[in-house]
Amino acid sequence: METEGDPLMLRREFLASLAALAAAPHASWAQEEPGLQLGDATAFSPSDVIDLARDKASRAYEPRPMIPEAWQNLTYDQYRKIWFDSRNGLWEGTDASQRIDVFPPGLYFPQAIRTYVVEGDQARPLKFDFSVFDTTDKFPTDLPIDDTLGYSGLRLRAELRQPGIYEEYAVFQGASYFRGIGTGDIYGLSARGLALKTGDPMGEEFPDFTHFWLERPAAGAAQIVVHALLDSPSCTGAYRFEIMPGQPLTMQVEAEIFARETLTHVGIAPLTSMFMFDDMDTQRFDDFRPAVHDNDGLMIHNGGGEVIWRPLANPRTLQISAFGDNNPRGFGLMQRARKFSDFNDLEALYHRRPGLWVTPGEGWGRGSVALIEIPTDKEIYDNIVAYWRPSADIEAGRSHRITYRLDWGEDPAPTAAMPLRVLNTAAGGRPEGGRIFTIDFENAPHVPEDLSKIDRLVRSSAGDVTEGIIQRNPETGGPRLAFTFTPGEANWAEFRAQLRLDGQALSEVWLYRWTA
Repeated sequence: METEGDPLMLRREFLASLAALAAAPHASWAQEEPGLQLGDATAFSPSDVIDLARDKASRAYEPRPMIPEAWQNLTYDQYRKIWFDSRNGLWEGTDASQRIDVFPPGLYFPQAIRTYVVEGDQARPLKFDFSVFDTTDKFPTDLPIDDTLGYSGLRLRAELRQPGIYEEYAVFQGASYFRGIGTGDIYGLSARGLALKTGDPMGEEFPDFTHFWLERPAAGAAQIVVHALLDSPSCTGAYRFEIMPGQPLTMQVEAEIFARETLTHVGIAPLTSMFMFDDMDTQRFDDFRPAVHDNDGLMIHNGGGEVIWRPLANPRTLQISAFGDNNPRGFGLMQRARKFSDFNDLEALYHRRPGLWVTPGEGWGRGSVALIEIPTDKEIYDNIVAYWRPSADIEAGRSHRITYRLDWGEDPAPTAAMPLRVLNTAAGGRPEGGRIFTIDFENAPHVPEDLSKIDRLVRSSAGDVTEGIIQRNPETGGPRLAFTFTPGEANWAEFRAQLRLDGQALSEVWLYRWTA
């Protein structure tokens, strides 16, 4: 989990500032600066990454060296006073279809990542060069330069909307975190290479991407291939990302995990996001905005064909949920609130944050989609984690191979032949006692004009619920299901609701956990 003060924590306002600084005026770039420089070439094959991961896993874990302490001790404001000059971007001035920027070391990023450029069967390292960055006159000028220094991450740019204008669409920085956006979106949730022991009382383990290999794209090629080596005390991993910008942005991921120790709590395709409040908890925060969140729900298309919508929550105590499954068809964190008025925020622009959908590339077998909801009172901290947790352990000395696709965008989940989506959930107290819940569903041509033909299913694990009523929402045109819940002596309850027509699912299954 990410906690305040954790050096691995990806502070949200910090990452947003990096994007802003990338477009800042250049203060000290000189024409004679050569841009990013490459070292001597060595032979390279994609299988080398797998071999390296396998070899490292057979030996004891060796932490990477730390950068000089003076770099680690940079303040937040000092670190923000250095930024990459995009005119020094990799492949600038060439016919390559992509541009790559690098991030400086320091502050939250105390270890360098080794990065290589691949052309054909040769790989050449990116040499650390402080002159590719610009700084303000407030940035320290006496920082030591030694062999431990290197870049802390990558920014990917491509011609997304206008020829000659290279816009960023993905960032790899911090542990094994990376973020992407569909064209026209702004950054929100993150993904990770691997999650280990998330929510464990003994503490979470954060693997790192320690090496990147960037395959130079051919002229006119839309996609780019990035290889990565993951390392951690418990395991290593070899990753291949084939990344295609657009709306949505897609990433085809191939990974092989090698266990140093038996892995009993593994998170595959982990997603990390922020949820503070929405219509389910309007009284808790004194805020001018009606909602604050990057994503508002977990969507699951399980192996049995059922589609589940679980609205996210900001609980008062840690909540861990597991949705058991066999060969899931997909899952993801979605942002279905898409109007400015849903948030009324001119700066954060939460209505433009992407959703992220995970599609398995093969049968994943038995396991569960895990959802971890962490209490937070500030929107700068990520407090939502979701991932696939296999039922079987990965034994020490063994490996586990997995493939999947990540789709980042406005509505990246599949839509063909899917049931009615949940658009919004709201709840509040009733004067006579109990709580009323309302669930708004989208409209569709097959929704009957006479809503009385629709059957409703409302269940609760505790307390009492009414059978509910269905009315048409004049704003959405779709049906609204409303029911009353009386908790009695219960301190928590699990709800399940769905609309059905002629014995078949008309809507997604709505699940929610209420706590007193």
